[in-house]
Amino acid sequence: MRVTSPWSKVAFLIWSLANCSALSHAQRPVPQRDEETFRFRFVGPRAGNRVASIAGVPGDPSIYYAGAASGGVWKTTDGGNRWEPMFDKEPAAAIGAIAVAPSDPSIIWVGTGEAWAIRDSDVMGNGVYLSTDSGKTWNHVGLDETGRIGKILVDPKNPDAVLVCALGRATGPQQERGVYRTTDRGQHWERILFADENTGCSGLAMDPHNSRILLAGMWQLEMHTWGEFSGGPGSAVYVSKDGGTKWTKLEGHGLPKAPIGKIDVAIAPTNSERLFALIQTKEQGSLWRSDDGGEHWQAVNFQRQLIGRAGYYIRIASPPEMTTKSTSLTAASSNRWTVAKRSGKCRGAATITISGLIRSIPIALSSPTTAV
Repeated sequence: MRVTSPWSKVAFLIWSLANCSALSHAQRPVPQRDEETFRFRFVGPRAGNRVASIAGVPGDPSIYYAGAASGGVWKTTDGGNRWEPMFDKEPAAAIGAIAVAPSDPSIIWVGTGEAWAIRDSDVMGNGVYLSTDSGKTWNHVGLDETGRIGKILVDPKNPDAVLVCALGRATGPQQERGVYRTTDRGQHWERILFADENTGCSGLAMDPHNSRILLAGMWQLEMHTWGEFSGGPGSAVYVSKDGGTKWTKLEGHGLPKAPIGKIDVAIAPTNSERLFALIQTKEQGSLWRSDDGGEHWQAVNFQRQLIGRAGYYIRIASPPEMTTKSTSLTAASSNRWTVAKRSGKCRGAATITISGLIRSIPIALSSPTTAV
């Protein structure tokens, strides 16, 4: 006859309770951390250098265009599994900006010359290129002397109406700097915002619901092989409410005091009155927000990492309906991507560390939950 020890019954009871506890714990949902809401995987292209600009096609999550700092334009039609070079026959290799016309995805605008640099040792551009057949062929359409183009905006309803944010060569005083506009597909260009010969455009945003509402960041900059001289009286935030014909320089009312450095700007797509400005300052803050169309501002983030190594970074975007109506994204130094929630306030910021340098952060228009 087998005699069962009382201690074996106790051990079996403890083992059973432990397993039940583990099972119930495994079935309990684990709250998702902020940094887990963005998960990145490398999809290319293997261009041999950094990707300085990228654009998606509205309504098609499989098509993207990527611009390399010195490797031309690349295109994928299968969500990044394969990439094809589209710009090898053109004389310019540095791509600073790419924009797909929202009303006609076969029309692609490209601005040459990388604007995200810290010294004059990279490749310069030779103006703007236009493709009307989804990147198969290209036409050079002007602004040859602008040197570095950091942003292109296409009117949501008119693919022929385009704004160009030109930093300039940045090697010294130059007239070909500022914001340019064309309404005839690049046949004629008009410089509509010019601060001075030492200042170029570093940020440009358009209200997606009203293309007449524009926000611009101007950056006083001079670069040489031995260093970068950033900031001065030319750096400022400007707003236009008539499509760029007239601009107002925004000063005071909560904005940082001069001198300031590089600036990028964004307009919340879910609230046209909410504006963001990411500004390089010395101990005055990093991110500013306005809730009344630029009349008044407040510093909502003081994290230094958002404005470190400003030449490479200072990028901000307000994604369309990504999580909340007050979410903004910034590309920061030290290989980090910062998601600022709760109206951009510091207490709601989550930082995601990514292997590799982040310099371009447009949101893929094909999906409000996809960031490329």
